[in-house]
Amino acid sequence: MSNVGEGGINPADENKPIGAPRGKRPRIRVSCVDQLGACRCHHGHKPGDVFDFDRDRGKMCAMACHVGFPYIDILRYGGTVPGNEPGTAKFCCPEVDTLNVWLAEIVDE
Repeated sequence: MSNVGEGGINPADENKPIGAPRGKRPRIRVSCVDQLGACRCHHGHKPGDVFDFDRDRGKMCAMACHVGFPYIDILRYGGTVPGNEPGTAKFCCPEVDTLNVWLAEIVDE
């Protein structure tokens, strides 16, 4: 049960919206930069493939997205990933026979 009235306004303070406004998040580019395994990717990815994480996420392998998401969140909210250049994070897909290497990086607009 919620005590929020219509329009998302808390009845206790009608002039105050519920929740904090979200700031603008930076765009993230995800690129396949290497392949360490002997087999082709079952999803068809290969070095040279580039995706905009927000717009093209559905085109990326779900396993690669799952592994990359924590790193992408770290970049988006101002953190750095140890062992990586600021604004970047490298990660591998979990498919042992393929092992595509991905690079996530903040895109300056």
